Amino acid sequence: MLRHLLMVILLAAGTPALADKLPRLVLAGPSSSVSNPLIHMVESGALDDLADKVEFVSWRDPDQLRLLALNQQADLLAMPVNVAANLYNRGAKLRMLNVSTWGLLWLVSREQGLSTLDDLRGKEIAMPFRGDMPDILFGLLAERAGIDVRKDLRLRYVATPIDAMQLLLMRRTDHALLAEPAISMALRKASEGPLGLVAPDLYRSVDLQQEWGRLLQREARIPQAGIALMASVKDQPQIAARIAQAYADSLQWCSANAERCGQLVARHLPMLSSEAVSDSLAVAQMEAVPAAEARAEVEYLFELLLQKNPALIGGKLPADDFYSPVSDQP
Repeated sequence: MLRHLLMVILLAAGTPALADKLPRLVLAGPSSSVSNPLIHMVESGALDDLADKVEFVSWRDPDQLRLLALNQQADLLAMPVNVAANLYNRGAKLRMLNVSTWGLLWLVSREQGLSTLDDLRGKEIAMPFRGDMPDILFGLLAERAGIDVRKDLRLRYVATPIDAMQLLLMRRTDHALLAEPAISMALRKASEGPLGLVAPDLYRSVDLQQEWGRLLQREARIPQAGIALMASVKDQPQIAARIAQAYADSLQWCSANAERCGQLVARHLPMLSSEAVSDSLAVAQMEAVPAAEARAEVEYLFELLLQKNPALIGGKLPADDFYSPVSDQP
């Protein structure tokens, strides 16, 4: 009910916002499921009346993401919620529009039958994005499970999930923490085509969402990432509302048209196969929840991060307007 009321208010406000088209609208995201709706929004022309040119650009790692944000090179940025909070608390002009990524993280293993973090003791794990998601979440949950990641595990840090996937396929590691659709892609590559003759058998093993629920006694979903409105559009209510609705509509379209969605995404993110993207839609927990409505769950995560390392979110909880897609000013 809250999200529908918010949308009605936003659509009713600021009608002049669409009078002048923007010269360019840049949507940016990583090679993960959070970007699927952004790509469909571009391909379908959903925002063509807002700007003369609407385009999608990809970011490879969190450092590139931060550069895009700080240099104002994108208008919408898909990003982990902790990165958004960190940038906001350090003065970046942004607001969270929604939280849309609630469950993309699994361990992929060459060993069958692993179901909890305790099953990983003594093992090497390829881990992308050191000091960022998913490393942060893995560390939080391991600590709750009584695991010392320095003593009880061997973490092998790599630049991206695709790099971790390659280590698995080349038999250079037995376990990797991956996000969809890299997981579906690894499972396909290990079983199909010429590589299937030499690649190891791979299994979807520990589900980090289930571990979050089990270890923290909460619902098995993690407020991991969403869409941030950057300085160019964050204070324009009708544009914000249009973007929010377009993202929700495109997310629904992708869910209902897995094969076609996979084809669209693969054209923009050639490191992914269309089949893997289609497979991932069946398991990825995606829901476009307005940021204000997701606040309680996001702040629960932020409180955990403050206890562990306050610098991860810029030293404090973000202020109220971090969660609002529009300016408080009339």
